[in-house]
Amino acid sequence: MFTSGHTSPNLIAMFATARMRPDQADALLREALEANGQRFTDQRAAVYRFLLGTTEHPTADEVFTAVRADIADISLATVYKALETLVSCNLAVKLSYGDDSARYDARTDDHYHSRCVHCGQVRDVPGEVPAVLPQLHVGDGFRVQGYRVEVIGLCPACAD
Repeated sequence: MFTSGHTSPNLIAMFATARMRPDQADALLREALEANGQRFTDQRAAVYRFLLGTTEHPTADEVFTAVRADIADISLATVYKALETLVSCNLAVKLSYGDDSARYDARTDDHYHSRCVHCGQVRDVPGEVPAVLPQLHVGDGFRVQGYRVEVIGLCPACAD
């Protein structure tokens, strides 16, 4: 699937946004890791499968809690390392929000997020991204390679 020695972000995004069986997720993970000089491990696979299976954008602590149900002896440090490895292989995106904990997203394509300023919940905004954004010019010879758009407000639970 990946013959150029690195993972194609568009190909990964296509697989990440579709529902994958665990064996498909493992095959994609194995290939992306090997293409980036990394080893496939059960811990990395469990972390990746969890990210693919959620529409939330969990913190490392939330991933740790969820994955620990399948791998009882996994450590928080291993989860952090697995998440950073997934990011370095273009299998996930790290979303940082100032002082808050980083959140992780298995969708690596350009898309919108909504973030609640009260509880911190981050979700994907459904729908197409308008074509005008990829043509955005920021000046001074800056070459746009992608973008992240965030809509800030109150989620339904916090708006009450």
